[in-house]
Amino acid sequence: MINLNAIVAPSVFRKLSATPIKGNKDMTAASPHAPSLQTPRVTLERRPTRGQYDIAAIAPILDESFLCHVGFSVEGQPYVIPTGYGRKGDLLYIHGSAASRMLRTLADGVDVCVTVTILDALVLARSAFNHSMNYRSVVILGRATLVEGDEKMEALKVFSDQLLPGRWEDARAPNKTEMLATSVLKLKITEASTKVRKGPPLDDDEDLPHPCWAGLLQYRQVVSGLEPDPRLAPSVAVPDYLKVKLAGR
Repeated sequence: MINLNAIVAPSVFRKLSATPIKGNKDMTAASPHAPSLQTPRVTLERRPTRGQYDIAAIAPILDESFLCHVGFSVEGQPYVIPTGYGRKGDLLYIHGSAASRMLRTLADGVDVCVTVTILDALVLARSAFNHSMNYRSVVILGRATLVEGDEKMEALKVFSDQLLPGRWEDARAPNKTEMLATSVLKLKITEASTKVRKGPPLDDDEDLPHPCWAGLLQYRQVVSGLEPDPRLAPSVAVPDYLKVKLAGR
């Protein structure tokens, strides 16, 4: 039974357990000189030693991914939508179609919860109960606003660079019609937390003799290769930024 509760951020499972935990280095201290993003709404009460509340801890997790889940409510109906994002400083840009319900709703100033999770390993314990996951997660709360004017084009470049650095300069820039069909929202990162679980299983001492393999099943996201468009001209070479991406796999 994998302990999914360990991944859920802030106060969702506050009342489930007040039991002290074993292991895991205290990560609650903020980085020097970084402003705290901690508020009661994002303060971890379950596994609090796994949390941090400054942009220096949150930024590397955000920068490693490009897929987030955006939670919001419309007339009492909750929605959670997966979408792409880009980060620049303390701003998170969320990209989508101007016709999408999410973008239209958030542009009106509805409160939003943005989450990002990176899975590092399945933690295989000797008991079913103590199975878990090693992960890095971020939860951001706030109110998104619509990006307009010159900032919109810059935001799209930030989004493109988050997906694949170098692609923006290589591809054709958006035209006026495409810009009108595209919406970008920005969310200032002022209220956020990160939660990280790492290390081996935390089995109870009485389970250690149990003859069951225990340890970590490592996970990582990789680039598996290139598949050219059938209509690609033979003269078009693979760009350097793709070669770099492939080499890093």
